[in-house]
This record gives sequence, C-alpha cells and structure tokens, in this order.
Amino acid sequence: MFPTPLLQLSKKHPIGIFINARVLRDQMKREAFAENEQLRQALRYISQNTTLHPRQRAQAQLQLTTMHAHTRSTQFKNRCIVAGKGRGVFRDFRMGRYQFRLNALAGNLPGVKKASW
Repeated sequence: MFPTPLLQLSKKHPIGIFINARVLRDQMKREAFAENEQLRQALRYISQNTTLHPRQRAQAQLQLTTMHAHTRSTQFKNRCIVAGKGRGVFRDFRMGRYQFRLNALAGNLPGVKKASW
C-alpha cells in the first residue's frame, strides 16, 4: 500500500503545533517579507519621490516589480496556528473559532473567560 500524501506533508512542529503545507507556505511568505521589508520600503520611497530624477524612479519601480511576490505583505493570510484553518481566525490569538473555544474553556488563554447571560 502506498503512503498517503497527507502523512508525508504534515509533520509535528518542534513547538508541538500541527503543521500542514498551507501553514508552512504562509510561514515562508512571512519570513521572505521580513527579510525584504527594508529594501522594499526604500524602493517604494525612491519610486514615489518626485524630487528625484525620473530615471532613478523608473529603475526603483522596475526593481520593485521584479521582486518575488512573497515579499509583499498582501500575500500572507491569517491562519490558525493550531489547526491551519484559514477562516474564522481571531487576529489577537491567531486561532480558529473552535480551537479558541477549546483553549479558552481549558483555561489556556489568560484573561479569557466564558460569557454567560
């Protein structure tokens, strides 16, 4: 019997959270953005500065457009760090709704308690 592709892609992260391919890709995009953020900001400043020579501005704009897409902040998505889901994620905790509920009821999230009315 052949091994399933999901078992090959999914791994246990050393921290102890479940990692799938989407979470790994998102993490890779975040790291690429962090590495190139300063260069990208400098190129954007040069390309938008009207006091500079138009040739310099055009070269900076060309460098910006040739940079990899993963260096843009719009490329990564908020995902649940526990389950890897992309929908229903609370930004403050970076958890999906269900995982947030389980951790809040277990008392793992400080300052969060169940509301009842």
